[in-house]
Amino acid sequence: MTTETKFDAIIIGAGAAGLMAAMTAGQSGKRVLLLDHNAEPGAKILISGGGRSNFTNREAPANRFISGNPHFAKSALSRYKPADFIALVDRHGIAWHEKTLGQLFCDGSAQQIVTMLMKGCRDGGVTFRFGTGIAAVTRQSLFHVKTESGELFKAPNLVIATGGLSIPKLGATGFAYRIAEQFDLPMVKPEPALVPLTFDAPDLPLMRGLSGTPCEVVATAGKARFREAMLFTHRGLSGPAILQISSYLRPGDSFTVDLLPGANAREALLATKRTRPRIALRTALAEHLPQRLAHALAPEEQAPPIGETSDKVLSALAERVQQWRLTPEGTEGFAKAEVTRGGIDTAALSSQTMEAKDVPGLHFIGEAVDVTGWLGGYNFQWAWASGFAAGQSV
Repeated sequence: MTTETKFDAIIIGAGAAGLMAAMTAGQSGKRVLLLDHNAEPGAKILISGGGRSNFTNREAPANRFISGNPHFAKSALSRYKPADFIALVDRHGIAWHEKTLGQLFCDGSAQQIVTMLMKGCRDGGVTFRFGTGIAAVTRQSLFHVKTESGELFKAPNLVIATGGLSIPKLGATGFAYRIAEQFDLPMVKPEPALVPLTFDAPDLPLMRGLSGTPCEVVATAGKARFREAMLFTHRGLSGPAILQISSYLRPGDSFTVDLLPGANAREALLATKRTRPRIALRTALAEHLPQRLAHALAPEEQAPPIGETSDKVLSALAERVQQWRLTPEGTEGFAKAEVTRGGIDTAALSSQTMEAKDVPGLHFIGEAVDVTGWLGGYNFQWAWASGFAAGQSV
């Protein structure tokens, strides 16, 4: 038996962006329905920040977001800023703290953020349907959303907030892309971003031997440059610096890693050669790098006393330490990617309302859109800002 209900707006996807859009629209007096195929809302919020939710960043300028149109995000980000979300968190009495690089986390649990947003939705009279799959979306004079259980909902506004393809175990699907295709909206190819990188020979044996070893590095690709931690893995490289640089790489691209940021490896090694010529090269290197890494770069059988090592060899070693050029074989894919790069082409959307220019009433927000933030709370801030923009518009 089919039931019909009419709303002012139907929002599909109860993640960060969808919850913000539903709360904003509901509290402005609109009759809102929030649908999600997951049984509970906010799946990505709950696992973020090690369960404490890196819910925003102190600063979120548009140049820390990647998009085919680098200006697109400016409007929404300027109208809903990190300070606005912080004020919301403070009003709900949620204690938080700041970590490195402006990253903000709950003192307690990420569940506090989901609870806050759900309360905001309830205060706005939002109707929820969780654990509800979507059978079909059509558009006549209104949008018609038919669920797999046979319910039919209608509204003049439809907001798609179902995210990208990253972390499918949390329920990620290509639903937003299918809706975009259905309504002839252009797409930017979705790819894994903020994702560990994988390697093959000749680099993999070294990385595998160092699996679990962390070090601070500067990773550089073109104009993108990140000084953060890197972690060797059994398949390649991970850690914040690598996740950040991954968003700027296309298949076949190379990047460089400086294993000794802020220092001059060549000068340090040459100075040691002059002052302590009898110590082993690997010992000298271990004064500047983690011991396992130093020993891997200067194996014992290739490491005579530094005084017997030519300046040319020392210079070559220093160059590898500070300009290690790497070409990934691939990535760990959507299963390990924190976000999806690409998505709905911003050329098809209004930067002020997130509404499709050629399909009145149809909005796309959050990770579904071709806007990808840096690691560190930026993607949540985009979710809040784009959700707020759509919530005000419907």
